[in-house]
Amino acid sequence: MDIGIPRETRAGEHRVALTPWGVKTLVQRGHRVWVETGAGSWAGHPDADYQSAGATVAFSRLEPFARGRLVAAVAAPEPSAYELLQSGQVVFAFWHLPAMRPEDIRALAAREVCAVGLEAIEDARGSAPVLTSMSEIAGELAVTVGGGLLLNEFGGKGILLGGAPGVPPAQLVILGAGVVGRSAARAALGLGAQVTLLDASVERLRVAAAELGRPLATMLVSRPNLEKALAFADLVLGAVAVHGQRAPLLVTREMLALMKPRSVVIDLSIDMGGCFETSRPTFFPNPVYEVDGILHFCVPNLPAVAARSTSLALTNAMLPYLIEVADAGLEAALRSDADLRRGVYLCDGGCTRSSLARAAELPLVSLPGEERESWS
Repeated sequence: MDIGIPRETRAGEHRVALTPWGVKTLVQRGHRVWVETGAGSWAGHPDADYQSAGATVAFSRLEPFARGRLVAAVAAPEPSAYELLQSGQVVFAFWHLPAMRPEDIRALAAREVCAVGLEAIEDARGSAPVLTSMSEIAGELAVTVGGGLLLNEFGGKGILLGGAPGVPPAQLVILGAGVVGRSAARAALGLGAQVTLLDASVERLRVAAAELGRPLATMLVSRPNLEKALAFADLVLGAVAVHGQRAPLLVTREMLALMKPRSVVIDLSIDMGGCFETSRPTFFPNPVYEVDGILHFCVPNLPAVAARSTSLALTNAMLPYLIEVADAGLEAALRSDADLRRGVYLCDGGCTRSSLARAAELPLVSLPGEERESWS
């Protein structure tokens, strides 16, 4: 099968979908891979590395899309680039369709591609292997960034995240006990911060407490608990996600008034709409803005700042699915792999999820290996 790897064009996106060793694996299985020139440069992989792995370097933006029946990307193509997509093409990317405008979803469906959301591939237990690989890194990075933003020179109140002998540490509040939240909590506890983790599920909090140990404080999400936590927080990380839906809005602008001046919020749910009312996507080199005296950091693709590490992690997680589709073809891969089926948003001009189909006014379609989902 012909496989295309385009160069990422979104602001601040330095990752590449496949490293050279991932490309070499596909080539050794008899597939042809077309890599757009410069695709891996930010991640430390020059074109020569891909050529050594057996790929063909494409010197036009069009070629990876025109050649590839299977396209692997990190960020989904912008609506202005949908014209590059070919009917019947399978496109793996972080699509985040529930956070997109209905008209853009309809325009994508009209291209009759199979849109596979890397964030939506999920096993029967609810674990999302590709998303998890990025979420683990995002949690650690958020603590690093947050600790920096608390310093005076970056606009913060001048607090050292982990404190010092005789000096209390910062108070970190994390909203969401999923992979991102637990990863952030682990990193922050290791640095000596005081960490409070909130979630709507007692079971998830129980798992987090067992995994991370006694220094972690846990609270159930409720309006009173949120207000209490915001009042003592120096740094708040929003790490809330609901599979296949927009992130729930937890913190209103009114609630920001409870926070101490020059405190910091980092919204890691921003790629799915954000969980703070005052959140809006930001990008480097100006990732921070201020609302009512509170610093906001809302970079959607935070793992991209560690492009070499995250590209390797992404390749590790995504490659097995690419091999399935490339080796067996889309229909056979979907019939045999329920995890992959759960990742498909659009196919054959229709939508596979009833809630998204309603929102975008698209026909509901079923995939090979599954029964048609009911509208009711």
